[in-house]
Amino acid sequence: MVEWLMYIVLGAGLGTLGGLFGIGGGLIAIPVLGVLFGLDQQLAQGTALVMVVPNVLLALWRYHQRNRIELRHALPLSLAGFVFAWLGSIWAVGLDAQAMRVGFVVFLVALTVWNLVRMFTRNSPPSTELRQPWPWLGVLGGGAGVVGGLFGVGGAVVATPVLTSVFGTTQVVAQGLSLALAAPSTSVTLLTYGLHQHVDWNMGIALALGGLLSISWGVKLAHALPEKVLRSLFCVFLVVCALMLGFRV
Repeated sequence: MVEWLMYIVLGAGLGTLGGLFGIGGGLIAIPVLGVLFGLDQQLAQGTALVMVVPNVLLALWRYHQRNRIELRHALPLSLAGFVFAWLGSIWAVGLDAQAMRVGFVVFLVALTVWNLVRMFTRNSPPSTELRQPWPWLGVLGGGAGVVGGLFGVGGAVVATPVLTSVFGTTQVVAQGLSLALAAPSTSVTLLTYGLHQHVDWNMGIALALGGLLSISWGVKLAHALPEKVLRSLFCVFLVVCALMLGFRV
């Protein structure tokens, strides 16, 4: 019982971060489960997904309530993300756990560098309209889906910075569309990990309960923060995740 309460409290903290950054909490849950609980990389990713899937669905609904998500934009993203996340997850369950962990750290470092470069690069003012034609959203969905399926993060962490930089959306619009991408891709990835016995369901369900209690707070905070502050916090968040896992490699 004490363990379950601890997991629920942890899930609440992760859920708040997931709502704040529009990523469902998996990106921080994976290093936490690997470092603090000693789970191997695939098991950490699969267990985190049990929390991520309901968190993403709730966060998607909350974002849509506050900032309507265009179906014509969300559909190509989510369909391509679903197919390629399935392929990425099949690839992931057969890889060596240590190699996966190294790859995940490299991915986090690359993502951090990219976001830092974007912060100090002059860009056109963000808009609610896309600067690129909608078929390119399918390309983005495919690339983000592979990464999401491979690392169990839903692809939102890749899609969000691409949507703000290449497609020119605001951070909040990008996070809402990224959640639309993540909803089907995280679900199929969880199914694949579960079928290959890479999920601790007891821990994952408790984390999910905590996340569902708190993710709405994160979404509310995301809409209250200035654009630059939100992006800066996201970069700090990525650095912390990379450092946590880096000590385990």
